[in-house]
Amino acid sequence: MTDSVEPWEDALEEAGAITGPIAERLIDVHDDRGVRAIDAVTEGRVKRYRDFVVVVGHEDEYIVEGRGCTCKDSEYNLDSEDPTQRCWHVLAATIADATGRVDDHDMWYSEVRNFL
Repeated sequence: MTDSVEPWEDALEEAGAITGPIAERLIDVHDDRGVRAIDAVTEGRVKRYRDFVVVVGHEDEYIVEGRGCTCKDSEYNLDSEDPTQRCWHVLAATIADATGRVDDHDMWYSEVRNFL
């Protein structure tokens, strides 16, 4: 999905799965955002459409493009110049992509959005 910035990402790419040590490293670096990201992947809430990757949150769906996200956390709390600062949606997309746990949909997200 994106270029690796952190050691846990390299380990994840190599393992192809989120192991205990990788999860510990991720959580050490990203705290609750790491936990929420792992939960989202485990629960199958990372979806790839033709136009976007979407992470389903508890209150809304968030579009993830590269290391950017439409959530308020990304907009207000994170330094966009620091590649290690990422919301849990971006972390979840990174994890899901590396582990093959993205739910692929052969349709446009804009079509799905019209039904919501």
